[in-house]
Formats: sequence, structure tokens, C-alpha cells
Amino acid sequence: MRAVTWQGKRDVRVEEVPDPRIEEPTDAVIRITSTGLCGSDLHLYEVLTPFMTPGDILGHEPMGIVEEVGAGVPDLQAGDRVVVPFQIACGNCWMCLTGLPTQCETTQVSAEGMGAALFGYTRLYGAVPGGQAEYLRVPQAQYGPIKVPEGPPDDRFVYLSDVLPTAWQAVAYADIPEGGSIAVLGLGPIGDMACRIARLKGAARVFGVDLVPERLRRAQERGVETFDLRSFDDEKELVTAIRDRTAGRGPDAVIDAVGTEAHGSAVARLVQNTAALLPRKLSGPLAERFSVDRLAALHTAIDLVRRGGTVSVSGVYGGSADPMPLLTMFDKQIQMRMGQANVRRWSDEIIPHLTDDDPLGVEDFATHRLPLSDAPHAYDMFQHKRDGAVKVLMQP
Repeated sequence: MRAVTWQGKRDVRVEEVPDPRIEEPTDAVIRITSTGLCGSDLHLYEVLTPFMTPGDILGHEPMGIVEEVGAGVPDLQAGDRVVVPFQIACGNCWMCLTGLPTQCETTQVSAEGMGAALFGYTRLYGAVPGGQAEYLRVPQAQYGPIKVPEGPPDDRFVYLSDVLPTAWQAVAYADIPEGGSIAVLGLGPIGDMACRIARLKGAARVFGVDLVPERLRRAQERGVETFDLRSFDDEKELVTAIRDRTAGRGPDAVIDAVGTEAHGSAVARLVQNTAALLPRKLSGPLAERFSVDRLAALHTAIDLVRRGGTVSVSGVYGGSADPMPLLTMFDKQIQMRMGQANVRRWSDEIIPHLTDDDPLGVEDFATHRLPLSDAPHAYDMFQHKRDGAVKVLMQP
């Protein structure tokens, strides 16, 4: 089959690889019909290269048709249409039953000290072959795949794999009071969808911050009060501008939907880029012990949120040596929640909103739809934010 493989920093290729097969009774094999390109994939493309191996198959936002199931998968059969969550979880352990499948005790990558295995990600999360391919082996298929109806286009459901539950959890963790306000830093796919969900769930005011014109326009068209980061000399001016619209206090909650590759933080960027260029025998241990993030967005969130408010972090961070402003966080009595989205925890709440009237705008959410063979171009375009690329879907 054809699959998108990682070969080095900013080097992905579509190659022929062996077809997946049933290996465990709880496996299924899915024929992919649509697969997304995620901002987290760009971290692998750029800054998390010390944890990658040439030939790794990328992608964690797939949906498709069940081709084959193992004997331990009673609720799926060939021909079922399914969305595959990005994390791999059993559904039966204490963590899964508590609503935390991202911490699944069956699939935890304990050798690396990490949580549940993920599709198409680094060795820290199991290096499981991903879904930017023609076919996908799905472990723990007795729990993970979400069955969806025939008829509507893939765009109606494909975001259940990651974008929708990640944004939904970000808003839930933000704990916006009734009639309250929220600011979303970063209007990529997750931030954009978080704005839509916050409005759907009753936030009175939603502020969105970015520096990409197409992203700002998309959010503004859906009633978000937008702020172009390029219009301010520094983050302090931005914070003041938003505080001025919230009686001088700041919003009740802030979502950091940016993560480790935030604008600014020049020193951290230099460290990330240097580590990515080192030989793998050196870069891996260095990154594990001394990795740092570009924390501009997170520090802005902490500064911006009102006293007693909540910061919800959905942007991916990987640093183990990041300095945090604990004095400010303590003094402001900030609550902070974060983590990978627990997809199955939220999917049943989300599905009723994927109706024909499409309140979240999922059917026109993608800006680009490309064949899988164009994956190298898609990554380059998305990385450089060219051609108005906000969300890319690929079809094998």
C-alpha cells in the first residue's frame, strides 16, 4: 500500500510499504477514505525529529471502511463506516472507565514514561503506524472506532478523530461561566473549532488571536472578536487591548491552542532547531532531558486571563526544562487544565451536533482536499501557511 513516511526534518515521502494485517484478536484493518493533516504532524516535521525514525508512517486523523476484524471485536464487521480516534485505548481499564483513555493502562508507553499509545506519532507514544495511508491496522478496535452512518460526506465526521474532541475538551476544561468570556490564542484548526464550540455552548464573548489573515477572517465570519498579533508591538499591548473589552479584568478563560512552536521565543527556537540537526544518538537524549518549548503563547495566556480564571492548554508541548511563572500563577489563583483529548469521553456529546444544519461548520471546515500522493506538498504548504491553508484533508 502507499503511505506517508517520515524521512527526516521537513522530509516526508509517499512510499510503498507492507499492507497491515490482523495481529491480535482485538485488531481491525480499515481502508482509509479520508485522513487529516494536523498541526501536531508539523511538530514531527520540524521540532520533534529527535524522537522519529526514518520510515515511520504518519497521521492520526483517519476514517474509512472496515475491511477485516479480529475475533475479539464483536461490535464491528466488514463494511462498517468508522472514524478512528488518534489515541489507542482499551475501554476497560481504570483510566478508561474514569474517562481518561489518553492515560489507558493497557496501552501506556511505560518504557518512555508516557500515556496511551497514539497513531502516527513518535517513539515516545509507541511509534504505531499512522493513518496517512491506504490502510490502517487499528489495535483495541473493540473500543476505539466510532461507527458513523452512511450517506453524509466524510467531512461531516472525520474531525471526530481529533479536531472536534480536542477543541471540545479545551472548551470544557476552560470552564467558562454562564454568559462569560473566553480568549483563544491561535486560530488554526483546533483554535478555530474551539471558538465555534464556545459560542455554541453559550459564551457571551469570544476573542480570537492569530497573525494569519485567512485564519482571522474565518473566525471573524463566525462572530469571533479577532485580534491580529501583527498589529501590536508586543504581547503586553495585546493583553491590554483585550482587557479593555472585559472591564479591565481579562477574560474568564483562555485557551492556548498554539503549543511548542509559538511565535516569538527566539532562544527556544534556536535550541529546538539545533537539537533537530544533531545526529539522532545525541539529539534524542538531549531532547529528553533538556528540551524546551517556545512559551510565548502560554505566558500570554497566564498574563491575559482574569484573576481566578482558567487557562486551558490544548497546544502540544514537549519540553522537560520549561521555566514557568509560578509566582504569577499562584498570585492570580489561576486554574490550569491540559492534556491530550480523551476522544471517546466526548464523542457521544459531539455527534448530535453533526446534523444537516451543521452548526459547527464541519462540511466546509477544510480549506484543501488533496490526494494522498500530494502529501509532501501538503506538509510544505501547511507548514508555511501558504494558499490560505488552515485545514487539509487527504484522500488515498
